[in-house]
Amino acid sequence: MKKGKLTVPDIIAMKKAGEKITMLTAYDVSFARMLDGVGIEMILVGDSLGMVALGYESTVPVTMEEMLHHCRAASRGIDKALLVGDMPFMSYQSSGYDAIVNAGRFIKEAGCDAVKLEGGTEVCATVSGIVQAGIAVMGHIGLTPQTAGNLGGYKVQGQDLESARKLLKSARDLEAAGVFAMVLECIPDKLAALISRELVIPTIGIGAGVDCDGQVLVTNDMLGMFEKFVPKFVKPYANLAPQIKEAVASYKSEVKNGSYPDTEHSFAMQVDIDSLVEDQNKD
Repeated sequence: MKKGKLTVPDIIAMKKAGEKITMLTAYDVSFARMLDGVGIEMILVGDSLGMVALGYESTVPVTMEEMLHHCRAASRGIDKALLVGDMPFMSYQSSGYDAIVNAGRFIKEAGCDAVKLEGGTEVCATVSGIVQAGIAVMGHIGLTPQTAGNLGGYKVQGQDLESARKLLKSARDLEAAGVFAMVLECIPDKLAALISRELVIPTIGIGAGVDCDGQVLVTNDMLGMFEKFVPKFVKPYANLAPQIKEAVASYKSEVKNGSYPDTEHSFAMQVDIDSLVEDQNKD
């Protein structure tokens, strides 16, 4: 383990100390290195890469091999942050054996420190099996994108008493099954606050209010780089898409009109070019 590398106990201790936890997504070494360099405590290689990086309409088509490929890339840019790999759809639902084997691949082959999987009480047996195999697991309840269709689409969960009770039970059951932290996605802020108070483990909110123990966003969303849609809970901390387009347009224009590359961005010849031409003519 790298010196100064954060561990699961370090993340849990942050909640006990009342210190907020930061988490962002990265799908390659460049972004992972930048996030790690500013001290983000957890980096998630989310299956959101399906829509952000691969052009899929949802997270469902993302494969194990695609996830492992991007996790390996991100891991090469991390010295300190805890790296969490998202288990894609159908990598843990078919059987407990498959779930353990696939979770193990994130650790053994891709350099992850933990895995994340979606679901509540219904996945607790799977979570328990992975944890017993020695692999740290992060839970994820509320809006679970892999099964969003069963939840009525991408909308807030737990707004009525029955569904709120179910989410609270799922949170308790997942903690008992051994998850070290839990993502709460698109849950009313008061319900998320209650769950956060009830659990010893940290909660990481995304559209779940300020009282969660930490927050996570898709980095491309918070940087204003993903223009297809912006969820209500995303606060853009930059608006890079127009700047990137402007830079690319300037590059195209300068190449077309011959102003790039100029002398400053070219290499000077160290010998007399006329002598080279004379040598060529002799041949």
